[in-house]
Amino acid sequence: MNLHDLIASRNSVRAFDPSRPVPSDVMTRILDSGRLAPSAKNLQPWKFLVISSDEMRSRVYDCYQRDWLRQAPHILVVKGDRNSAWVRASDGWNSLETDLAIVMDHLILAAHAEGLGTCWISAFDAALLGRILELSPDEEIFAITPLGFTADGYVPVPKTRKPLEEVVEYL
Repeated sequence: MNLHDLIASRNSVRAFDPSRPVPSDVMTRILDSGRLAPSAKNLQPWKFLVISSDEMRSRVYDCYQRDWLRQAPHILVVKGDRNSAWVRASDGWNSLETDLAIVMDHLILAAHAEGLGTCWISAFDAALLGRILELSPDEEIFAITPLGFTADGYVPVPKTRKPLEEVVEYL
C-alpha cells in the first residue's frame, strides 16, 4: 500500500480483540517508526509508554472511561518534557505539542500499516493520568491511543473531510 492509500484508509477504531496482543516484532516496528519522527532541532523531547499489564491498564481507564478502551490489549502514551523541547527565540514559542503530534501521527500510521487499530485520544483527565504514571512536574502527556487488532465485525464510522478546494489556498 502506498503512503497516500495508507493515510486515506486509516480510521479511528473503537472495538478491539482483547485476546490478541500485538506481537513484539510488530510493536518494535511501530515504536521505531515513532522514534524516527522529526522534531524541532532534532531534540526528540519524547518518551513512549507501552501499557500492557492488566494492572496498569485498569488504572489508566480511570482517566478515560470508555468501555471500548478496556478491550485494547495495549495503550500507547506519548509524553514529553517541555524543558527538552526547542524554544523559538523571537517569541518563546515551545515546540513540544508540535513535536508530540508528529510522533503520535507516525505511531498511529505505523500501527495501521501493520494492520492494527488505534484511536487518538486527547480528552483524558491529564492530571489524573500524570499521577497514575508518576510524571515529573516537567513531563506532559500529549495523547494516548489504544492499540490492538480490530474486533471481528467492527465497522468504523466513515470519515468526513472537507473538500481539498476548501482547505487549500494558493498564493
